[in-house]
Amino acid sequence: MSTKDFVEKDYYKVLGVPKDATEAEIKKAYRKLAREYHPDANKGDAKAEARFKEISEANDVLGDPKKRKEYDEARALFGNGALFGNQGGRPGPGGGSFNFDLGDLFGGGPQGAPGGAGGAGGFGGGLGDVFGGLFGRGGTGTRTQPRRGQDIESEVTLSFTEAADGATVPLRMSSQQPCQACSGTGDKNGTPRVCPTCVGTGQVSRGSGGGFSLTDPCVECKGRGLIAQDPCDVCHGSGRAKSSRTMQVRIPAGVSDGQRIRLRGKGAPGERGGPNGDLYVVVHVDAHPVFGRKGDNLTVTVPVSFAEAALGGEIRVPTLGGPPVTLKIPAGTPNGRTMRARGKGATRKDGTRGDLLVTVEVAVPAALDDKAREALETYRQATAGEDPRAELFQAAKGA
Repeated sequence: MSTKDFVEKDYYKVLGVPKDATEAEIKKAYRKLAREYHPDANKGDAKAEARFKEISEANDVLGDPKKRKEYDEARALFGNGALFGNQGGRPGPGGGSFNFDLGDLFGGGPQGAPGGAGGAGGFGGGLGDVFGGLFGRGGTGTRTQPRRGQDIESEVTLSFTEAADGATVPLRMSSQQPCQACSGTGDKNGTPRVCPTCVGTGQVSRGSGGGFSLTDPCVECKGRGLIAQDPCDVCHGSGRAKSSRTMQVRIPAGVSDGQRIRLRGKGAPGERGGPNGDLYVVVHVDAHPVFGRKGDNLTVTVPVSFAEAALGGEIRVPTLGGPPVTLKIPAGTPNGRTMRARGKGATRKDGTRGDLLVTVEVAVPAALDDKAREALETYRQATAGEDPRAELFQAAKGA
């Protein structure tokens, strides 16, 4: 229903009551007409269904004191619809017929005309922008609104290597889908009736003060706009049923343990042309026996001998999924020093790789043969004058 039709419609005439009718009289008239034209009592009668919608719409406005007041004010402002054109030759100023179109005022005029789409001071969006939310309808009438699909959350466990490099994994999900038994109608025969509470919109309005109204999902039909006459045995009239499906999901490289990934449009399908929901995947990553993670970098601890740390040398270091790399150990390398192998870490979002952080750990032999022991005794005698703990005691005294 257009905004023009909305302002022109005489809801008092629809219910057959005078403009000064009391709330009780309006309610009585509505109940009588609703019983007469209800779809259940007129199955297959399209005219009766249309009449029932019209009656419900009139009652929705006149049955609410606040909406009725706003409706009366709007009708009084626009002369009961006369401003939309010559209503039966109604005389205007000077005795002529009143043939004035509100489109000239509220954006319906030609491009460039005052008040038109390009005119100065024009409303651009037309009269609907002014009164679109007056009764919580927004100009949609009884059209059922699209509904967005539900969001789905699932979990997946990856190996350390899959998390670092990315992986495509099968993911089995359960969600609410259109019921196959009733084709999503909720009715065994596929013929649900329009909800009398929201008149098929799936929403009901409530006043918020200042001449405006807010909309909430209809409790009667749970926002569907339709009510099953003979509820489906599978979905019990909801039009939705639990369904399982397996989807191949691409997990990007570089995800960390506990990270929550959002995949747009991969959730449950929407209703009546509404968009799909989103899929949220919580990732769990198994630990690796050798490597660790530090952001985009991988970490590894490599044992070195005392001679390698003291005299220097080259060592081979393993990498994740690739060939080993050779690192040079400077002479006098202390235990716990970290060196960097560039480009050998986890894959980043842009396709580049982080680094491999290599921490050396001086290995102390558990057993020595005679030759090794003799060599170490000689070394101890040669360095007997050095106290490696001197600075420690000096710092302790200073503190």
